[in-house]
Amino acid sequence: MSLRWLPNAISLMRIAMIAPILWYIVEGRYGLALVLFFIAGFSDGVDGFLAKRYDWHTRIGALLDPVADKLLVGGTFITLVATGLIPVWMAVLVVVRDVVIVGGATVYNFLIKPVEGEPTRISKLNTALQLLFIVFVLSRAGFGWPDAIAITIIGASVVVTIVISGIDYVWSWARRARQSAEPDAPAPAASEAGNKTDE
Repeated sequence: MSLRWLPNAISLMRIAMIAPILWYIVEGRYGLALVLFFIAGFSDGVDGFLAKRYDWHTRIGALLDPVADKLLVGGTFITLVATGLIPVWMAVLVVVRDVVIVGGATVYNFLIKPVEGEPTRISKLNTALQLLFIVFVLSRAGFGWPDAIAITIIGASVVVTIVISGIDYVWSWARRARQSAEPDAPAPAASEAGNKTDE
């Protein structure tokens, strides 16, 4: 029996966990929100490992996984703003970056060619830092740990990687678009091919 569906099922489970996480944050039950968020974040690594380890790659999975991440992280950032735990501008940066990436991917997919869902290294780093930042914020809200300076440092790292990854995505898509627009290089003439064979 094939289990190729398992990574996609884990991504769907992660999406289903978003609503309870946001609800617990609004209710001030930060401990429960932290536990569920940790499980959701851990599941992101599990489905990626399974897909690579057993070659359970699917096109829908390549798109579903980053969508699940963006819904989880974006929704949590917005909720943390609504509850006064983080500044508005930080959530705006996170959401705008995701809108740029999703919008760019959509335009590229329809106007040029199907886009692959594999994120870049800097994007993966940014996602990891965003997850860590949320864990720290929830942990401090619920248990008074870590210190504010730790959250400030992680938050600054999130901002820097947001800017770099956003620029990287735009530059990469622009470069690919230019390459796709360029005409194919002409094939060598028959006489030239014959001369090379005789050498």
